[in-house]
Amino acid sequence: MIAKGKNASELFPAVVKNVASKNIEIKKLVYVYLMRYAEEQQDLALLSISTFQRALKDPNQLIRASALRVLSSIRVPIIVPIMMLAIKEASSDLSPYVRKNAAHAIQKLYSLDPEQKEMLIEVIEKLLKDRSTLVAGSVVMAFEEVCPDRIDLIHKNYRKLCNLLVDVEEWGQVVIIHMLTRYARTQFVSPWKDDDVVEEYSENNFYESDEEQKEKDRKVKHTYTMDPDHRLLLRNTKPLLQSRNAAVVMAVAQLYWHLAPKSEAGIVSKSLVRLLRSNREVQYIVLQNIATMSIQRKGMFEPYLKSFYVRSTDPTMIKTLKLEILTNLANEANISTLLREFQTYVKSQDKQFAAATIQAIGRCATNITEVTDTCLNGLVCLLSNRDEIVVAESVVVIKKLLQTQPAHHGEIIKHMAKLLDNITVPVARASILWLIGEYCERVPKIAPDVLRKTAKSFTNEDDLVKLQILNLGAKLYLTNSKQTKLLTQYVLNLGKYDQSYDIRDRTRFIRQLIVPNEKSGALSKYAKKIFLAQKPAPLLESPFKDRDHFQLGTLSHTLNSRATGYLELSGWPEVAPDPSVRNVDIAKSAKEWTGFLGKTKKEKPTEKFYSESEEEEGASTTTSASVVFILESESGSESEKEEKEEGSSDESSGSSSSGEESSDSESDGKESTAKKTSRTADESDSEDIKKKAKGISKKRSTSSSSDVETTSSEESSAESKSESGSKSDSESGKSRGATSSKKEEKPVQDTKAPNKQDVFLLDLDDFCPVTTPVAVPTAAVLSPSLTADLEGLSLSSSSVIDVTTQVSVPTKIHELLHRMSGKGLAAHYHFSRQAGNFGDHMVSVQVTVTNTTDQKIENIHIGEKKLPAGMRMHEFNPIDCLEPAGSITVSMGIDFCDSTQMASFQLCTKDDHFNVCIQPPVGELLLPVTMSEKDFKKEQGMLTGMNETSATIAVAPQNSTRLLIIERVVKAANLGVVPSGQDNIHRFAAKTVHSGSLMLVTVELKESSTAQLIINTEKTVIGSVLLRELKPVLSQG
Repeated sequence: MIAKGKNASELFPAVVKNVASKNIEIKKLVYVYLMRYAEEQQDLALLSISTFQRALKDPNQLIRASALRVLSSIRVPIIVPIMMLAIKEASSDLSPYVRKNAAHAIQKLYSLDPEQKEMLIEVIEKLLKDRSTLVAGSVVMAFEEVCPDRIDLIHKNYRKLCNLLVDVEEWGQVVIIHMLTRYARTQFVSPWKDDDVVEEYSENNFYESDEEQKEKDRKVKHTYTMDPDHRLLLRNTKPLLQSRNAAVVMAVAQLYWHLAPKSEAGIVSKSLVRLLRSNREVQYIVLQNIATMSIQRKGMFEPYLKSFYVRSTDPTMIKTLKLEILTNLANEANISTLLREFQTYVKSQDKQFAAATIQAIGRCATNITEVTDTCLNGLVCLLSNRDEIVVAESVVVIKKLLQTQPAHHGEIIKHMAKLLDNITVPVARASILWLIGEYCERVPKIAPDVLRKTAKSFTNEDDLVKLQILNLGAKLYLTNSKQTKLLTQYVLNLGKYDQSYDIRDRTRFIRQLIVPNEKSGALSKYAKKIFLAQKPAPLLESPFKDRDHFQLGTLSHTLNSRATGYLELSGWPEVAPDPSVRNVDIAKSAKEWTGFLGKTKKEKPTEKFYSESEEEEGASTTTSASVVFILESESGSESEKEEKEEGSSDESSGSSSSGEESSDSESDGKESTAKKTSRTADESDSEDIKKKAKGISKKRSTSSSSDVETTSSEESSAESKSESGSKSDSESGKSRGATSSKKEEKPVQDTKAPNKQDVFLLDLDDFCPVTTPVAVPTAAVLSPSLTADLEGLSLSSSSVIDVTTQVSVPTKIHELLHRMSGKGLAAHYHFSRQAGNFGDHMVSVQVTVTNTTDQKIENIHIGEKKLPAGMRMHEFNPIDCLEPAGSITVSMGIDFCDSTQMASFQLCTKDDHFNVCIQPPVGELLLPVTMSEKDFKKEQGMLTGMNETSATIAVAPQNSTRLLIIERVVKAANLGVVPSGQDNIHRFAAKTVHSGSLMLVTVELKESSTAQLIINTEKTVIGSVLLRELKPVLSQG
């Protein structure tokens, strides 16, 4: 019954009883029925939940999977915990089919209860590591549905997904390809820039020497080298162009279009043309995408021009798209063939297609000047066609073409005027009248007669035609008033009493403008210039011109409007993010990656070559970025060579350990090494902090450079074929940490103030942008009024906007961990508003940890972090021991990326770990700045329009004093006070911690106990949230 489409829901109670049947075949059929009707009969389905839970333990994988599918189909919030537990268990099932169904259930549970997102992400992360091709497509679909922005989950699985792609089922391939397209656009640099640079250097100058030419060639070679991971994706998707599934071919085509170098994108054209043999629905989608492609890169589809010729059996939508592509591909070489083809299309019985063909002829005429006259003559011949629609469309296109060169075509205008009696289509009649009015001086005898004829039929005309008759009368009144004065007045009188208010308005406007009287203003002098001004020729453009901002192959591209759930492709990054995030520790088991690892290994000798010849070539440094990077990462090259020799001997001795155990212990060893190194660096710098205030910058440089050495050693160890044991790795890590800290302590201590840039060169290895170190600004100590007085003493001509110290520290304390949830460990936090403690982009947070038990709590530290993309955290130093009833306050830094998203992490002790999160109020994402009133107004003037949000609030008279307003605003948000010359206006300024965007706040007191609150900032989202938070603060009693 279900297969035939009949409603079998009435039999639900009878079928549910059989769910406990011992017969497997009956059980399967019952589950199929339940999946269909569980959502409609939820109450009855709930009665058999215990049976489904038992079935989840069934030895038959089909029964386990079906039970999970039925359970996830019952959309009742009360069973969400049961579903969550079932999904977690199924994700660890031995059967890949059950794990696949777990991935499907994730999406259903997320749509039912979005609050389960964090727990579901954990399951997705686990399933992404699955090596089964059966699971890959489903889990990526769940990833796209639940957390498409968490690309950090893809890093380690990227190469695995690329290699599994060929073996995944077809619909899984489509989902994975679309996801990898978005991922690649965020992780690799654009391969398209290189084309322009190569063209620039391709021509050799006549007087150029060989040395100069070689230097140019070297520049060209170094402009762009494709990331091996980028190449891996393109190489592994190429075979899928042979797929029998049209969606897969389309997905690969859009991937090559958006990711491949322009020279390689052409390989998709043959596969797309092959899809044109499919059914009409597939043809429609494929042709739409080809139409968008052919606008930008004609060469891709020119060899297949004949494949786009229209067949008589094609439906109108396919014909129109093929016509669009033929028009896009038209050039001087093939235009004669295309025009002959178009002549046939014009005779088509499909009138809509014939009209589209005439428009295509017009576009060819404007794009290719050699055939403009030929096309125009052909269109004029069509004016004698019997079909009204063809004639009307020809008139409209001729009108547009004549605007390009009207001087040569007076005869055509006369011919069109004669046709006015026969043509009845309003658009065509209006076009003819417009042409005659616009060029009335070229046809001085015909134009008045046309006005006379149309004045007779004025009342019966369409509104569009009436408007053009009024325009024609006005233009003739201004150029030939003797003959047409009375006619124009007659037409204006008819228009005055017309039913359409558009025509009545136009009539009044024209009368006042062209007929001089006492009331007419200064505009009447310029009436001739207004009506007979030169009009620019219209551009005949493709309707697919603006579709390329949507990703090809998506619903949004097909509809040409943003569809729900559409994820935009991000722009290419200027600098590629760190590729090492995609390195996986387990290298032995993945045989398919050996070729890839071999590539990275080949690059090693060049680094060795440079490091050996450092002393000889130290003076002659080149501008190449790769050379600069290598030279500057060699501060401890000698010690590194010794360590490499020791490490290689250790590796050879410990390489007997095999499989996953050795790789796991290796990664653990690496993590412990990194922690020890950073601790030693911190301890070595603690003395300097006590001696000098400038120790903060030294500490940062030391710790970052030591971290870089650790990571570089990790990369080199990952590249080697044999894996070392955890013991040897941790030992080499300790020696490495010691040598690096010794090496770097010397230059830091010897460096004086004038030579600050040497310290910052060490940061280059960390891929941080090199910024000129700025001393602690003196403005931080000055009062706002004194800052205003000293404004003229600025050394530079630019505005003085300095970060200042906090005006007020918020007393509000937030709970991080309740003592009941933390098994006696309680934690609270507050925002200390101390700038620059942990780096330029970090918000300082003070965490107070309290032991409410009667036993010691040991090793309190931060464990696993679950941060949104881009967010970073500077952990506090681990607390070794906390006595009973003891309390300690530690500082940590978090880069919230100018958003109020939560930073989730684990607060761990020796025995337990607790999930906690910190969510910042928007006011804590700011750093106060000092500036003069003049600079404030200047910056405010540049941040108007969409960058300005405002609200009017009621303020009680007792709350409108200057001190009280400043106190309340500064307490709610970390803003600096700007001196103001007016008593009723209070100004505040700050910068966002992450991006440094200005945030300008103005409170202007009005009469009748109201005030206007204005916020100007580029960060409009933060601005609107801050406005919402400040309104109740200012209006409270």
